[in-house]
Amino acid sequence: MIDPSVVEQIRSASRTMVRELGFMRTTLAGTEYSPSAVHTLLELGEHGERTAAQLVQALGLEKSSVSRMVAKLVQLGELQEHESEQDGRTKQLRLTEQGKRTLEEIHAYGQMQVSSTLAPLPPQEQQVIAQGLNAYAQALKASRQQPTETAASRVQITLGYRPGLIGRMTQMHASYYSRHAGFGQFFESRVATNIAEFAGRLGNPRNAVWVAEDAGRIVGSVAIDGEDLGNDEAHLRWFLLDDGCRGSGVGRRLLTEAVAFCDRQNFSAIQLHTFKGLEAARHLYESLGFELTHEEQGSQWGSTVTEQQFTRKR
Repeated sequence: MIDPSVVEQIRSASRTMVRELGFMRTTLAGTEYSPSAVHTLLELGEHGERTAAQLVQALGLEKSSVSRMVAKLVQLGELQEHESEQDGRTKQLRLTEQGKRTLEEIHAYGQMQVSSTLAPLPPQEQQVIAQGLNAYAQALKASRQQPTETAASRVQITLGYRPGLIGRMTQMHASYYSRHAGFGQFFESRVATNIAEFAGRLGNPRNAVWVAEDAGRIVGSVAIDGEDLGNDEAHLRWFLLDDGCRGSGVGRRLLTEAVAFCDRQNFSAIQLHTFKGLEAARHLYESLGFELTHEEQGSQWGSTVTEQQFTRKR
């Protein structure tokens, strides 16, 4: 049981700190940037590189807010983007030289602010404040992250068509690959046409589609097309996750469902087609028994990439 008076003391102190530290203002730490932008620079200064999805997680902000903020900081010369060495679909963010200088100014401002505040207090009280604030900050962080840790368990994997499936799968692919591979209208139109055609064949028991749903919203997909390749081989298609689901195990759950379905249907092999540079996905494929069997330059998606074929034999 927590003493209500302690709760009120902490709430009152927290309100005072928010006001006195400047979080009620539109800018923070002596900069022209918002508190969220300042904390983005601090996060990148601490970790070196982060994806936008990781910033969403660390800062507890909406994905759209982080996207707009990152775009502004890139435009202003504070951040730069580059492709991840592990996964070519992912953009890593890091500080520019200008960003590093801005970060130094933020640290200097913060150090001055804390030092001047603590200076009138005896060393023992300074230690009490430091230890108490750190303990409370860690408790706040743990409290916020707890729902995130269980978010993956809330995601449900469901089988079959539902209204909106074609549009949502198309939107996810068009949005993701435009950002990470430069694919445009040609790719989106082709994906929409292919998914729509496939959906009309779901009555065949050797065809199936699974989606990952979080609170009714589709956040991932994968399909097995048992007809288009022939030779008693299954075609694994349209495997993709929302940014917030990557690394949570949802992708493995989707692929495991698809592979188990193929084994039950006694397909002689499963084929999937992708392109070079998507290393995180490749590691997942290989962990489930897929092997790279073919690689060549191609432009079937509207841009020239190194196309790859992976095969899992029964």
